[in-house]
Order: sequence, then structure tokens, then C-alpha cells
Amino acid sequence: MKKRIAFTGGGSAGHVTVNLALMPYFIKMGWEVAYIGSVTGIERELVASLPEVRYIGISSGKLRRYFDWKNVSDPLRVLKGVWQAFRFLGKWKPDVIFSKGGFVSVPVVFGGWLNRLPVVIHESDLTPGLANKLAVPFSSKVCVTFPDTLSHVPKNKGIHVGAVVREELKQGRREAGLSFCSFSAQKPVLLVVGGSLGARRINEAVRHMLTSLLEHFSIVHICGKNQVDDTIQMAGYRQFEYVQEQLPDLLAMADLVVSRAGSNAIYEFLALQKPMLLIPLSREASRGDQILNAQSFEKQGLCHVLLEEELTDDRFYQAVLHLQKNSKSILQRMREENEKTADALAQVIAILQETARPG
Repeated sequence: MKKRIAFTGGGSAGHVTVNLALMPYFIKMGWEVAYIGSVTGIERELVASLPEVRYIGISSGKLRRYFDWKNVSDPLRVLKGVWQAFRFLGKWKPDVIFSKGGFVSVPVVFGGWLNRLPVVIHESDLTPGLANKLAVPFSSKVCVTFPDTLSHVPKNKGIHVGAVVREELKQGRREAGLSFCSFSAQKPVLLVVGGSLGARRINEAVRHMLTSLLEHFSIVHICGKNQVDDTIQMAGYRQFEYVQEQLPDLLAMADLVVSRAGSNAIYEFLALQKPMLLIPLSREASRGDQILNAQSFEKQGLCHVLLEEELTDDRFYQAVLHLQKNSKSILQRMREENEKTADALAQVIAILQETARPG
């Protein structure tokens, strides 16, 4: 009988990318693979690229730390999701569950625990998010990206594995990226990534300083859903809501990157040796995890940081030029760091195989 594994995680692309890196390997090994996500979340769209994966949509609700009337109704949606996950997992009986976090993962982890199934959690950020904090007691193992994260999880569960980077990102071709964007090879390329949900303030700064930036760079701007500005049509500037298939080529083409500071993304830029200006989500808009991620990388000389609270159009422009000026020293630190990095992907695969039910 074939081995089975169920993946979960969603709400943003960052809660799906590690799953996308792992699933092809289990498919190749002959395992049956299912993905439990929200009914309409971005995870459904991303997982559709793997037709071998069975997708199960469940009810989910956001777990908020602030007052909102939806805090009354969302627990009911979570309970419904627990029941749906419990029923599916009880019938399908996977040998192991892998959770990347996000609100949809909590019902799945709890449903797995109720079925006495082993659960492996992955935490990318320096400090665990609320969803993973709730899920850790019901897990068998917790894989972490930052060594310091081990102090936030039970000693008997935590395993430092490093960053899991999708192999296909390393296969991009610069020439294909230039052709896709109709760019000349004469100028360096600046890639601006606001995350799958976009970053309105970063988008505004790019567009306000676009004429000045285009004197120095060709610019690829991944804006986020519904944030493309069709009124802007300038040579050397391309906008996309979100990029999936062509992303490896765009990364291969990029000389510099401007990004939020989600852990998965910044570790991918590190692995690909892309000097980066990180603009983490503010503490007002988040729990502060991206600020901690960015500060950790900055201390190691792996990036420059511009806090959103200090973001003005001119500071943004000057920060990009400063990054270009210091890119060689950042690249050297990236090479040194990559030489020390173990193969996290292989480690996580081995942990899942070891944790899976025998038989």
C-alpha cells in the first residue's frame, strides 16, 4: 500500500512555498499527496500547479489579536474546519501531516491529533506565529529556520533545519527573464516584490520615484493582487500582480531586490545571492516578526533595511542606490553564508519519513 502525506498551510504565498518545494519529492517517491487548505485561499491556486495533489478545501477563520466583530463568528468557522479536517483525515489516514502554518493549518493539526496522526510543523520566522503557537502542543516535531527559534519551542520537539528553498528557483535563466520583460541587458535589473498580498506603500514609493529609478535600472514590479496600475506604461518597467511560472527567470535576471521580510522569501534571495533592501511590515500592521527577520539578516551583513515607519519616497530612492553601491560586500557575505548552510530540504524530507507511521 502506498504511503500517504497530507500538507497544510495558507493565507499567503509564504505559507505555501515550502510545501511546494516538498510535494514533488514525495510524488516522485510514490507517495499519495493531499493538500488541506481554505476553500478560496491563494493556496488552492498555487497547489493547482501540481495535478497529482488532491486538494481538500475546509472552513477557516482568522485568529485576531485585536477586537473585531468577526472574532465572534470565526471560531465557529474554525470548529467547522476542525470537523471537516477530522473527517477527511480519519477516512484517508495519511501516515504523516506537514503543516506550514497560517490560520487554515490549526484545524488540520488539531484534526490530525484527534486521529492520533503524527504532525510535523515548519516555522520560518524567528518567533512562531499565533497559528503555530496554537498547533505546537499537538505536533510531534517542529522544524525551524532560525537557530534562535529553538528557544521558543519545546526542547524535545524543536529541530533546526535552516531554510527550505524550492529547487526550481535555482533553474532560472537570465536571458529568458530579459526576453519575457522585453528588457535590454545594458542596465541592471531591480526586482520589487511586495509579497502575494502586495505592499501598497512600497508600490507607491516605486511609482513616485519611477522616472529617477529608470535612469539607473530596468524594473520588474510584482505588485500584489489588484494593485497593477495600468495607467503607467514606461520603457524598462513591467508590472505583474503575481508571478509563478516565470519567477525563476525573473530572479535569475535580477541584480537587486526590494522586498518585505517574510522568512521564506529572504532565505530564497540569500540562496540565489540577490542583494536585498528589506522593508518589513510595521509593528502596527503585524506582530513584528518581519522586523526581527530583517534585523537578524542585517546584523549578518546580508541585507539593508528600511523601516516602513521611516519610508519616504526620497529615502526609498536613496536606499536603493545605497544598496547598489554596497552590493559587492553583501554578495561576499551571502557566498560565505551559503557555504555553511546544510541541505534543509533533504533534512525535512528525512524527518517526515522518520516521523511517519510505520508500515
